[in-house]
Amino acid sequence: MAKAEKATAVAELKSSFEGSSAAVLTEYRGLTVAQLKQLRVSLGENAKFAVVKNTLTKIAANEAGISELDDLLAGPSAIAFVKGDVVEAAKSLRDFAKANPLLVIKGGVVDGKSMNPAEISKLADLESREVLLAKLAGALKAKQGHAAAVFNALPTNMAQLAEALRAKREEAGE
Repeated sequence: MAKAEKATAVAELKSSFEGSSAAVLTEYRGLTVAQLKQLRVSLGENAKFAVVKNTLTKIAANEAGISELDDLLAGPSAIAFVKGDVVEAAKSLRDFAKANPLLVIKGGVVDGKSMNPAEISKLADLESREVLLAKLAGALKAKQGHAAAVFNALPTNMAQLAEALRAKREEAGE
């Protein structure tokens, strides 16, 4: 690779690191081109999966302020740069790694925090952002409905109590 090409590659990797919310480092040794294409399709538009050169990636990561990946960059490496929902990308990588054991998740960086493979797997076990937001909205709506029922019950109970008191006085007065 010529020096100009290397500089361009480093600049592209640096912009990918800076423009993504997460970067998951994998080892792809033994996977075919068709399998890598299948992985890219499973990641969808949520993430960009790229085979990288370790030395250039170390330089780009350090320029982007990410030094956590230095120890992981050994052997054939590929990175999934996640721009959207990190949980969905982690699920896609985990599921693909289960179906294709040759894909090994080495670790990654999520929102500037270094993560090991076990933490990325735990992240994949979470529900998607949309599901969590829907559950939160449902819980808030249920609490509001419960509060409305309580506030509505107070006048109703008061009216029933007044009616019972009136009936009791009528019986006592007769």
